[in-house]
Parts: sequence; structure tokens; C-alpha cells
Amino acid sequence: MTTAVHPLRRPRARIRAASAARYAALIAGSAVMVLPFLYMLSTSFKSQTYVLSIPPQFVPHPATTANYSAAWASDDFARYFVNSLVVAICTTTLSLLLSSMMAYGFARFRFRGRELLYRLLLLGLMIPAMMLIIPQFVLAKYLGLIDSLTGLVVFYVAGSLPLNTFLLRGFFAAIPVELEQAMRVDGAGAWSRYRRLILPLAKPALATATIFTFLASWDEFAWSLTIITTPSKQTLPLAISLFQGQNSTLWNLVFAASVIAVLPVIAVFLIFQRYFVQGLTSGAVKG
Repeated sequence: MTTAVHPLRRPRARIRAASAARYAALIAGSAVMVLPFLYMLSTSFKSQTYVLSIPPQFVPHPATTANYSAAWASDDFARYFVNSLVVAICTTTLSLLLSSMMAYGFARFRFRGRELLYRLLLLGLMIPAMMLIIPQFVLAKYLGLIDSLTGLVVFYVAGSLPLNTFLLRGFFAAIPVELEQAMRVDGAGAWSRYRRLILPLAKPALATATIFTFLASWDEFAWSLTIITTPSKQTLPLAISLFQGQNSTLWNLVFAASVIAVLPVIAVFLIFQRYFVQGLTSGAVKG
């Protein structure tokens, strides 16, 4: 005698199976993303003898921190770190200032050619960065920005403006106009409304733009390789590439240097993480 299956149990079973499949896919995707970083972190604590051991050791034994001190002390690595930090901070600050003002203008003011200018700005999102290397080099040479950190900052800011303006404009447009009208009745001008109302309310979007801009300027390699020729002005990505070439078999030092380079990015993300998801969805969907 067969037992009848309750009709409601079948949909529940399908829901559980679908949930299990989703979780399995997420776990697999997370493993693909996380395992290389964990292996890099593990190798940075190994001595050279155990780096290429088979089977690989994910838990270094014995562990050592000598790789970090050796990487930091070699080839003026600290100077390269400071150069990258200065460039990333200056780029992020200037880009957020300019893009927030542009986004506020596009979101709140009505003027002839507004939509045309906005769409022309967004064209920057459609052009691959490598296609602009030669025109940028010619322009940098004409402006006297070759072999300078200023040349990196100027072009990094220009490259980040389209995306940041796009994100911030959508968020600014979602802020109720009535709040600005109330400030206007009290005599507040456009600059006062932008500084005292829009920026405080736009912290999620500003945090999202900060993370994107800092990461892009910190990790950029091609443009800095193109215009920087003086060793003392090199940034961290260039230093790591040269470091790897000079120590092609010392992977423990290479990975230790890479972990040092990742730390500022992780710190920036941890500082702004509570605003990140909210700012990303609000800036990209609304408006």
C-alpha cells in the first residue's frame, strides 16, 4: 500500500532544493574569490623552502613574519607605498569634490544643453582606458605632467569623474526637493544647500564613490608605467612588478609585498562598508 504525498510538501521540497542550490553556488563562488587571497596570505608567512612544497601548505608551519620586514626594507618599498597613498588620497578627494558638484548641478539645475552634456560625460564610461593612453600621453607632455605624481592625479581624477557623477546624480535626484525649498525660504543659497543639506544626506553614495575611486587609483598600473620614469616617483603596483622581476623565485617576499598593498584597500572598505550597499543601489537605480 503506497502512502500519498501531501500536495503542499512538493512545493516546499522544491523551495528547499532551490535554496540549497543557491547556497551551494554562493559558497562555490566565494571559495573561488577567497581561496587565492588566503593562499597569498598563507605564502607570505612561509619561508622560501616551503613555498613550492607539494602538496601545498595552507597553514604555514613554521610561520614567519620576516618576509614582511624584508619586503618593506627592500628597494625603497616604503617610498613607493607613500607615493601610492598620496596619489590615491589626492585623487579621491578631488574626484569626490568635483563629481559631487557636477552631480548636484545636473540633478537640481535646469539649463540649456544639460542632458547633452550629461550624456557626453557618460561616454567616458564606454571608452576602454587603454585606448586613451596615447592621447593622454600627448596631452600630459604638452602640459608638462610627464614623470610626476601630479600627472597621475590629474588623469586619475578625469577618469573617475563619469562614474562618480553618474552614481551621485542618481542619489541627489532622489533627495526630496521640498527640503531644499525650505532652506531656500530661509535664505540659503545653492552652495549652502549643497554643503549643509545634500552632502550630509549623500553619505552612502559618497562612501561608494570613495571606495571605487580609491581602489582604482591605488591599483592602477598602465598609466603610471607610461609616464613615470624616475624610480623615486614610482607607485606601489610598479614597485611590486619590479620586485617580482628582481626576485622571481622569492615568492614569499612577493606575496608579502602584495598583502601590504592590499591592506589600505581593506581599511577603506571597512571604514565605509555600512554605507556601501545602500549607496550603490541608490545611486545606480534611482534618478
